[in-house]
Amino acid sequence: MKAEIIAVGSEMLTPFRQDTNSLYLTEKLNGIGVAVAFKTIVGDRRKDLVDAIRFALGRTDIVAIMGGLGPTEDDMTREAVAEALSLTLSRDADLLATLKARAVAWHRAMPSNFVKQADVIESATILPNLNGSAPGQWLDTTFADHRKLVFLVPGPPSECRPLFDAECLPRLRAAVPVRHIAKRTLHAAMILEAEADSLLAPTYTTYTDVETTILAKPGEIQLTLLCAKPNLEAAQQRVDELAGRLEEILEDWLYSSGGESSESLEQIVLYYLGLRGATLAVAESCTGGMIAQRITQVPGSSRSFLGGAVVYSNEMKTTLAGVPPELIARHGAVSREVAEALAAGIRRRAGATFGLGVTGIAGPAGGSEAKPIGLVHIAISDAQKTESIERVFPGDRDRIRLLATQQALDLIRRRLR
Repeated sequence: MKAEIIAVGSEMLTPFRQDTNSLYLTEKLNGIGVAVAFKTIVGDRRKDLVDAIRFALGRTDIVAIMGGLGPTEDDMTREAVAEALSLTLSRDADLLATLKARAVAWHRAMPSNFVKQADVIESATILPNLNGSAPGQWLDTTFADHRKLVFLVPGPPSECRPLFDAECLPRLRAAVPVRHIAKRTLHAAMILEAEADSLLAPTYTTYTDVETTILAKPGEIQLTLLCAKPNLEAAQQRVDELAGRLEEILEDWLYSSGGESSESLEQIVLYYLGLRGATLAVAESCTGGMIAQRITQVPGSSRSFLGGAVVYSNEMKTTLAGVPPELIARHGAVSREVAEALAAGIRRRAGATFGLGVTGIAGPAGGSEAKPIGLVHIAISDAQKTESIERVFPGDRDRIRLLATQQALDLIRRRLR
């Protein structure tokens, strides 16, 4: 079964507020085998809300509507749902009495507009809200001769989530055919989304029962596999089978295949360093300490990461990493030779197993035809050899620096493998 989540509120169409409830509901719905096919944000305009509800009813089996259940003029979810389903609204006497009793308990007169929270859609079941004044509502109804499950929950997370767990989730479990969703996420570094898809699509498109999505991030892609079946073991078997085939295709690009966010590239680097009993030190120019920051944000990184130096000026390259001034004068600070000298020098100075050196032109100024903005040299050194790579990264200063850190960490990962 497919679901649509509708978040109601004009404030979520501004840059200042965002809908987080839908993430919570999506996780819970996926847990009972319901795929969320659509998410919609609608402002506080009745016609737009009615249209959105009708669209949702026409294309999904379950419609979750969050927000717009309060007492103010712009709270019109109840009215919009009734209109979309051609049902009536009526004021529930018991609910009204509860609202009045609550006002008395608060030692306040009940505002006149408070009573609209007692309006109930025809044939709806009232869902008690233990954390607020506006109750939810549940409808098991029909639209265009098809069964639809519709539920209305308040917008504030402190009300929405407990009410959903206590009242909606048990009803959904009883009404929805039992299906289990298996999930697997593969992470690959420094491969373009289009390149990955051209390699992988001939394989994953043959698994029609597994939903495959590719998410591109700076310097990596995340490939998520989802499969829903009545039996979790069967769903997991299909996901794992496809994941295994995709892992073989991705080869050295692949750095993690366990979870969605549990294994970052820096965590993998530290894992390999730990396996080898090896240590790392870094000398960073254009990345300005970003590589060290990424590594040290991982708990326990001190076991393998000794530290590093930000060697922004030529003098610091010499003082902290031992790069000969004549080497910089001959080749320039942004060069293969200087990157390799940084890596070898910081390794010796720190007494590390591996040294990493990064130098480049992040912009927006400083580029030339011979050395354009985005040019980065990255080197890694151990006692046996020093090697380097040259890249020209696109984008603004922030993107170039981020891609340089990603490339550097991936270079270490590949060397450690």
